[in-house]
Amino acid sequence: MGLDITILLIGLNHKTAPVEIREKLAFKNLSSHPLEKIKKEISSFKEGLFLSTCNRVEFYFILDPDKKNQFLTEFFSFIERESSFKWKDLEPHLYFLENEKAVKHLFEVACGLDSMVIGEPQILGQVKSAYKEALNYRTSGLILNKLLHKCFSVAKKVRTETGIGGGAVSVSYAAYSLAKKILGSLKDKTVLLVGAGEMAELACMHFVSEGVRKVIIANRTLSKAIELAEKFKG
Repeated sequence: MGLDITILLIGLNHKTAPVEIREKLAFKNLSSHPLEKIKKEISSFKEGLFLSTCNRVEFYFILDPDKKNQFLTEFFSFIERESSFKWKDLEPHLYFLENEKAVKHLFEVACGLDSMVIGEPQILGQVKSAYKEALNYRTSGLILNKLLHKCFSVAKKVRTETGIGGGAVSVSYAAYSLAKKILGSLKDKTVLLVGAGEMAELACMHFVSEGVRKVIIANRTLSKAIELAEKFKG
């Protein structure tokens, strides 16, 4: 590739780690955004992107090649300090990709090729949101700007010129479709949703539009369950 920089991806997803590990590494309980904290505490990287969804947590960094070891030491310390994980326990769940492999992976993610349901459309919007956050925290520069804009262009082309979005293209829609296939009409049915995240909200939208009798939301955090119920006038 002939780069005088290193593109480094450190991540985990639904194929490498259970949900309880993915949730902790998403840093949802931090007082500030992970990029903001990393920028303040780690000086050995040039640019950074943080992508966190239901099924993956990924960090993309642009580094000087000669600072890679320093950065990894600082990043590992940050992870242990902020996530309560010991690095030796977390490392088996992680994947590390560099340069061409990291770029290829990002493109596959944005196109929905690495999703639990191949072709699901939500992931492209989530990558765009991650890019907006990187711009907001000033961790995206020349390299990531070019990379992400090309990534969005390719993802749009894949979605418009292939049949990748032709089937059930989200976990929530797949669950809704399977319920209809097994039960037929859902109008007199009660639905139990476990969780109150993005996928649960999409599933709730599908079931409510079908006219189900009742939707029950079970979630560890009561306030989030109430918030989701109120969106659908529950």
